[in-house]
Amino acid sequence: MGNSPLSSVWKRFRPAVSAGEKSDLLQGKGTPWTDWKSSARISSLSPIEPKQIATLQQRVVIIAPHPGFETVACGGLLQRFSKLGCPILLISLTDGSGSHAGSSLWTPERLSAIRPQESAESLRRLGLPLNRLKWIRGGFQDGGLESEQDRLAEFLLRYIQPDDVIFTSWRQDGHTDHETTGMVAGSIAESLGASLYEVPVWAWHWAEPNDARIPWYRLRKLPLSRWTVARKRHAIQAHASQLMGDPEIGEEPAFGTYTQQRTLQPYEIILTPTVTLA
Repeated sequence: MGNSPLSSVWKRFRPAVSAGEKSDLLQGKGTPWTDWKSSARISSLSPIEPKQIATLQQRVVIIAPHPGFETVACGGLLQRFSKLGCPILLISLTDGSGSHAGSSLWTPERLSAIRPQESAESLRRLGLPLNRLKWIRGGFQDGGLESEQDRLAEFLLRYIQPDDVIFTSWRQDGHTDHETTGMVAGSIAESLGASLYEVPVWAWHWAEPNDARIPWYRLRKLPLSRWTVARKRHAIQAHASQLMGDPEIGEEPAFGTYTQQRTLQPYEIILTPTVTLA
């Protein structure tokens, strides 16, 4: 893992799911939201408001492992913080070129060109044109973040500030890039004293209601109005490549019907910072 000063704390963020299990977690359509909706765990989650998370002077930082994370995971959150006037920084780590592995229709070259364009259009639809937020693209290899942890940490340290409020993927989300992003962002937040909120995405796919692997005590609901959800739905449609699979290789759309149902609820679920990481 190299000699980075942050390496000593990464062990605190390692996921409970082994690498050998991850490929199985992401198969199929996953747990339908109807199952989650009837869960007493979900219905009993306490709400949290933007003003409880950040002051108007604090910068909100979204660290996206892949293009589209900022929309699917944080599309409502971005709208709410933008409306308050908080400064926003979006850091896209990869270009998403590995989303359709083995596809002759969606080649890495095509995806690397189109997916950032999809994100730009999606942000516009959310009401966040590029002249209203700062957007940094990391250029890391899609699917390769786990082997780039030292370089990833060095990159993020150029931009993260101690007073930032960071939102990123959950360190136990079941996808290697998501988990690596959460681990590295977590270690940086701890070292600088920044606030870190994690957002589960794939967890709603592989987990089940009352699943003991979910840290329910940390989960909160960020309420979204009907109009906010509608704008988020419109923004997701900008990610055309992720709405299409490739039947020739049996590739299902990443943003299929089940995924959209899970993310287009009148709230977004976030994990609050841990009290102690020791």
